[in-house]
Amino acid sequence: MFGMMRSPAESYAKVSVDAAVETADPHRLVLMLFDGAMTAISLARIQMQNGQIPEKGAAISKAIDLITNGLGASLDIESGGDLAERLAALYEYMAQRLLFANMKNSVAALDEVSELLGSLRDAWAQIAPGEQAAA
Repeated sequence: MFGMMRSPAESYAKVSVDAAVETADPHRLVLMLFDGAMTAISLARIQMQNGQIPEKGAAISKAIDLITNGLGASLDIESGGDLAERLAALYEYMAQRLLFANMKNSVAALDEVSELLGSLRDAWAQIAPGEQAAA
């Protein structure tokens, strides 16, 4: 029974993340999605190198979910136009590369997606919160 309970540190981290999400503006939430996906990919890389196959798969699935159901779903295709469509295609490409990384144990594919996410995150961070048009 005790093993099913969260440790105090896990509980604190969950409350801390929940509070951050509840108080974040939309611009900050997108940064949190980028950060979460990049963290999941880093974890998957370590697990892949350590032969932790189920854990690697779970981390890659989390990254795909954050990219497709988080970042992708946040796009406003109508008002974002061409840029939003290109980002949607890029997010789909990233999801496909992550699936490939999972099936083939490809560290290179993980690194490719992580670099793409990092570049997009840096660009997004430079946009003032009132200026987002595509997301």
